[in-house]
Amino acid sequence: MASKLIVRTVKTNKDYLSFVKFPFQIYKNHSHWVPPLIIDELHTLKPNKNPVYKNADAQLFLAYQNKKIVGRIAVMVNWLEVNNSGKKKARFGWYDVVDDITVSEMLFQEVKKFALKHDLEVIEGPMGFSNFEKAGLLTYGFDQMPTLATIYNYPYYVDHLIQLGFKENLKWVEYEIDFPSENKLEKLKRFANLITKRYDLKVVKINKTKEVIPYVYKLFELIEDSYKLLETYVPIQKFQIENYKTRFFKFISPHYIKLIVDKDEQLIAFSVTIPSIEKALKKANGKLFPFGIYHIKKALNRNNRAAFYLIGIHPFYMGKGIPSIIFNEMAEVFALKNIQTFETNPELETNIEVQQLWKKYNPRLHKRRSTYRKMIRSNSNNF
Repeated sequence: MASKLIVRTVKTNKDYLSFVKFPFQIYKNHSHWVPPLIIDELHTLKPNKNPVYKNADAQLFLAYQNKKIVGRIAVMVNWLEVNNSGKKKARFGWYDVVDDITVSEMLFQEVKKFALKHDLEVIEGPMGFSNFEKAGLLTYGFDQMPTLATIYNYPYYVDHLIQLGFKENLKWVEYEIDFPSENKLEKLKRFANLITKRYDLKVVKINKTKEVIPYVYKLFELIEDSYKLLETYVPIQKFQIENYKTRFFKFISPHYIKLIVDKDEQLIAFSVTIPSIEKALKKANGKLFPFGIYHIKKALNRNNRAAFYLIGIHPFYMGKGIPSIIFNEMAEVFALKNIQTFETNPELETNIEVQQLWKKYNPRLHKRRSTYRKMIRSNSNNF
């Protein structure tokens, strides 16, 4: 007789911890999966820790078989997204399962119930509460580690979603680029200097992390201007900015933050790059203490790989060569820090303008990822 499969709602602190730790079980000793920091995951998921719940509702579920966890999923509705876009969409994320379609089916039954209860019409994911969280299942590049901002998953996750009637929706590409040759760097420097003079711009020199703080709100305003025309855009709230500032900026070295201002000292472009800490996170195995913080700090200071975490350019300056200034500045840092290879963060496949930024540097497309969506009103018997 087959063992009974049940799904339970996450309620207690113990449940939340079990939810966060489940992937450590199915990816144990996996060479490419990177453990998240447990404390960071808890701060993101628990309503009393994450201010995003001011504008969002969510429910977390765990699937059990023989009293053993075999799957998890979170379903969320970001009311800012729904009310601003008019799209009645539920997001799902933190989707991890053993390779059993029945487990996925039962988890998504709960997701569907939640969505219908909130009068929503479509389910899409994986994604987080906002656009600043991990999104998209890996569909190509399973032999690569994810960056700090992306998801790793088994190939069968995609198979499960397709079997359950989900369709591929948003698609992202990621590139890997080697440090440019001296000849290319010299051309880059000349062009960057030309653009700087043409538009009367300057690079703000940041020597200490605290010097970035006065620019944080301007940085997020620029993100708003850069991304508000994209399909996935959700307005950023002040409390979210404070949350990101407190949680993440303390880990970013000032050398890897580049700010460009115009003659009136207005921020017109920025980039945030992070040395690759994925191997350090594997050593930390979800914990900052006693040794995790040591491994992370070591990786931040001594590394030969980096990833572009965020790039923003004011719409007025798009197509005017501004990325050359950013790349020129970063090239100097990469040379100083002995960075040999860097990765781009996921870029929408349709965002050709951004992808053009890398063409001169022989990029290698090494990862793809996608979100998957399904209508639940028009075909309510699919689960």
